Amino acid sequence: MNKKLLLLGLSTLTFLACYSPKPFEAESLDDDSKKQSSSEMGTIYSVNGSEQICNPSISQDTVNFPASMLWLNFSKIKVNKHDDEFPVTDVKQHDRLTVSDTANNVKWYLMIDKDKGECQFQDPEWSTHPDFIVSLRGQGLNGGSCGDVLDYGIFAVRTSDKKKFWFFDKGIIEQATPHVWVDPTAKAEADGDESTVEGFFGTKNVRLTYADGTDGDPQNIVFIDYANGGKSKAIKLKKPTDRSNWKVESPMISPDGNFVVYNLMTKSEDNWEAYIQELSKDAEGVKIPLTKDMKSEPAQPHWFESDGRLFVVWTEFTQTSYYNKIHLDNASAQDGSAGRTVMREVRLKTGASKSELVEWVDDNVELAPIPMIGGRSPDGKFLSTGYKYAYLLKLP
Repeated sequence: MNKKLLLLGLSTLTFLACYSPKPFEAESLDDDSKKQSSSEMGTIYSVNGSEQICNPSISQDTVNFPASMLWLNFSKIKVNKHDDEFPVTDVKQHDRLTVSDTANNVKWYLMIDKDKGECQFQDPEWSTHPDFIVSLRGQGLNGGSCGDVLDYGIFAVRTSDKKKFWFFDKGIIEQATPHVWVDPTAKAEADGDESTVEGFFGTKNVRLTYADGTDGDPQNIVFIDYANGGKSKAIKLKKPTDRSNWKVESPMISPDGNFVVYNLMTKSEDNWEAYIQELSKDAEGVKIPLTKDMKSEPAQPHWFESDGRLFVVWTEFTQTSYYNKIHLDNASAQDGSAGRTVMREVRLKTGASKSELVEWVDDNVELAPIPMIGGRSPDGKFLSTGYKYAYLLKLP
């Protein structure tokens, strides 16, 4: 997801995250920092003007950050309202995490700490709990200066006070795409010991997933349950036997904390599939089926829960246009020619065999005739997306 960007070629789809891509030069638009348009699919709002972003992640906090998304910047910022500590000149690639709303106003942000040797952020994702965001932070190797190759750690940050907890301070690959599940009833105490899981999150019931392997080749999903042994009992999930060399992308934990949904892709990044898997050392992944109505295999799958019902939201792409160059707020792009966003209800059974783990309910439901890769908000009202152009879509 990330966070995760997708580049659609003429004949292949390439999964990318904001690692070291060549930044685009966006075309000049008239006051696009405030641009919005409405149609049958809803109202679409431009985020960060026409400037490139990546790792879009819809806000999971509909109280403090409604109609908003989390994103990672490149070297240009084009927002509206922001405070004086949020610089919009001399911007460095990946130097902040930003949450902005449909008015393109900055609602929250976190800057890298240069005094502590921080070089950049990577792969930010909102956790399942509204108060926590998870991300990577890169530093120079062996305490050295910032360069092309960095050493990454995984941290969580509380949106309420910007305090951090470090799952790992180093030794993590750049393509780890971490995600965190936190007990939804948890509330951190003001005087809690922030160096411990329970003190920082307000509960030991915290789960972490991330991709492990070598830089450029994330091969396994690592699962850590901090209520049951923590790092000492970390497990690597099984991969499908016929996909042993495929790369892992964006393992997203389900709202109940028991399952994960993710993409696998070939090393050439021209084929991909999506899987659901129980967070257990013996569990096997179940492929999300490719049905006749779908434009492609599912990409960037996310969870969505509503009234006790569980859904998977994913993106489908066509093979006829460069997605990353398309203005999705143009009517000509809103006919499905660039792809679409889909949702399907699912029922899951913990401890079940592979054949009984997943039960699909009804057919696919199209949410939008455009590809939105950043997930659906908990209130169901918004979708988010980003790469060369970023948007929030308010559904009708």
